[in-house]
Amino acid sequence: MAKTAMIRARTSPDLKETVENIFKRLGLNTTEAINLFFSQVKLHRGLPFEVKIPNKITLATFKKTDEGKELIKCKDADDMFKKLGI
Repeated sequence: MAKTAMIRARTSPDLKETVENIFKRLGLNTTEAINLFFSQVKLHRGLPFEVKIPNKITLATFKKTDEGKELIKCKDADDMFKKLGI
């Protein structure tokens, strides 16, 4: 089947750049990634991942994170693992 349908969407420049870099590392361009996503939606007859409304605790945590409260800051991965006890 010919691929002639056009899709236009708006997103933030930062998000676009980030995901395009991920696609590049996966050997995909944006068109291929979108077609892959659409194929998975068709296959699953819905989104190919779970989407949930966050509970109250998760929402409160998101809010604290956005406000910069109760964050644990790490110098590097080793510091993070040490603080996590791993």
